[in-house]
Amino acid sequence: MYTPAVLCTNHGPFAWGKDAQEAVHNAVVLEEVAKMAAKTEQLNPQVCPAPDAIRDRHFFRKHGENAYYGQVIDQKQTNVLQ
Repeated sequence: MYTPAVLCTNHGPFAWGKDAQEAVHNAVVLEEVAKMAAKTEQLNPQVCPAPDAIRDRHFFRKHGENAYYGQVIDQKQTNVLQ
C-alpha cells in the first residue's frame, strides 16, 4: 500500500490497513508527520516542499522496478549501489 493515510481539507484523517489495528497505527503515524510539518512551518514560514525528484527517488528506491531499500541483495549489486 503506497498511501496508507491522507489528510483532507475540512475533514479529519482517512487511514486504512489490512485490519483495524494497522489502520489505527497508520493514523498515528500520519498525526506525527503532520506535527513535524506544522513545527517545520513554525520554524521557517517560507519553507518549500522538497523537489519532486527527491520525493520520487526515495519512493522508487523502495517501490520501483529495481527497488533496493531495506532488502538483502547480493554482493554484485551492493558494489554497484556504493
